[in-house]
Amino acid sequence: MADRWDQPKFRKRSIEDLKERYYAVCSALAKIKTGPGLTPEMKNYVFDAEHERKRKEQLARLYSRTKEQVEEEQMLQNELRKIEARKKERDKKTQDLQKLITAADCQTSAEIRRPGRAPKRRLAPTSRPRVDNLSGEISGIKFPDLRGTAIYLRSQRMKLPANLGQKKVKAIEQLLSELNIEPNPTPTEEICKHFNDLRNDLLLLHELRVAMSSCEFELQTLRHQYEASNPGKTLIIPPILCPPAEPSKPAPVESQNNVQNKEQNTASNHVNQVNNANATNSNKMEIIDVVGSSPQHS
Repeated sequence: MADRWDQPKFRKRSIEDLKERYYAVCSALAKIKTGPGLTPEMKNYVFDAEHERKRKEQLARLYSRTKEQVEEEQMLQNELRKIEARKKERDKKTQDLQKLITAADCQTSAEIRRPGRAPKRRLAPTSRPRVDNLSGEISGIKFPDLRGTAIYLRSQRMKLPANLGQKKVKAIEQLLSELNIEPNPTPTEEICKHFNDLRNDLLLLHELRVAMSSCEFELQTLRHQYEASNPGKTLIIPPILCPPAEPSKPAPVESQNNVQNKEQNTASNHVNQVNNANATNSNKMEIIDVVGSSPQHS
């Protein structure tokens, strides 16, 4: 129809205009020929010429893109996927920490209501427990208790549980290598206790660092969003929420950095205890690594 249209005799019309006119005439004829009790001879179809023009224009723009534009679009899509993945991971970590804090609150409330304690002890806990008191609940490692078995190797008491997670195990090994501590020290009674306590503190330190990095990332994101929505203005973050410029400089108010410093000091104490125990047992020619299940050999 478009090829046979006489453009010199009639005014110039596009394919969309001809389609629109054609379907409009067909619809009008179908309504006229349809009487009571009769079905229309053709389906009433409405053609949107403006929508068709926009569709063809967008399709032409899509096919006329250069190679650089296609690569840039793919790069932006990859960055969007990475941002969404990081956001999901942060949300998951936030939910896990919230669950742990809620569980600690419930346990503290249960201890308060437990009968048989003095009134002072029931009123002593605060509304929210401190992080250093919850270190064993949040990131404690449940080492195997083998005292009920017949015979066992004392080194099995230092074995990490299988459900700990590969990331946490690698983080503990990395911190031990930074402190120049062997991953498998001599399994004496004193070394087993201090080595397990040390790894508990190192795991708590790692989790606090991850939580602090997430908080810093969220603060920077909020600052960029505020500056983008308010041009010419700068979001001032209170010093208590910002990391200190110098690690040795003490902060005026106790924050997450103070908690990390405390955990690092605790970890250093355990490191010294483990090293001292190793030095004490270094001159022994043989160490028996098998203990019995009786109380006198525990």
